[in-house]
Amino acid sequence: MSKFFDYFQIAGLTFFISVFTGITSYLFLIKRINPFTIIIGKKGMRLIVEIFIFVGIVLWIIEVFLHALHLNLRIFPSFLDIQLINSTPLKFTGIIFVTTGFVVYTLGLAVFRSSWRMAIDEKNPGKLITKGIFSCIRNPIFTFFNFYFIGTFLINGSLIFLLFAIFIAVNLHYQILHEEKTLLKIYGQAYQDYCAKASRYFISKLVSSKNNRKS
Repeated sequence: MSKFFDYFQIAGLTFFISVFTGITSYLFLIKRINPFTIIIGKKGMRLIVEIFIFVGIVLWIIEVFLHALHLNLRIFPSFLDIQLINSTPLKFTGIIFVTTGFVVYTLGLAVFRSSWRMAIDEKNPGKLITKGIFSCIRNPIFTFFNFYFIGTFLINGSLIFLLFAIFIAVNLHYQILHEEKTLLKIYGQAYQDYCAKASRYFISKLVSSKNNRKS
């Protein structure tokens, strides 16, 4: 059974890396668009956070591969491998989290298409996207990362993956708050109206609006 969870993690990372490489290659080579807008023109804390997020995701990917392949190589102190939880039901819950994250990720990219960037392209922001999954979640890609990191912790149960999950959640939330200010400057009232309809992470507003219509 343990091999199943290892295979799942390897397959998940392969899917994520393949999709990421595919879409960035398409934009860069076919559309002649540079999607790597991360850290460009950024200063201070925002620059630091974007660097932290990028480096953190890279280190996390390496760590997941090392654990899933049961390699003795480590990039962090061994005490961080301490097992906090080891429950088969929680491992399957982790799979549900990761799978849900991938669904959100795929739906988000399907709507983004050529508009996808790593961070906001403030010089060429394009049209405000509010359709598809964006009609109920304003940040599907960031939501995907939170689901993926939490799910990976539940599958592995070690301290290092809990710290990674907390790290990514805190830094992405900081990034979102700053991006919201930028989007408000760019789109003004249209973005305010959009925020009133779509949730930052989840679909609570969509659910509540349906309940209100029923009542």
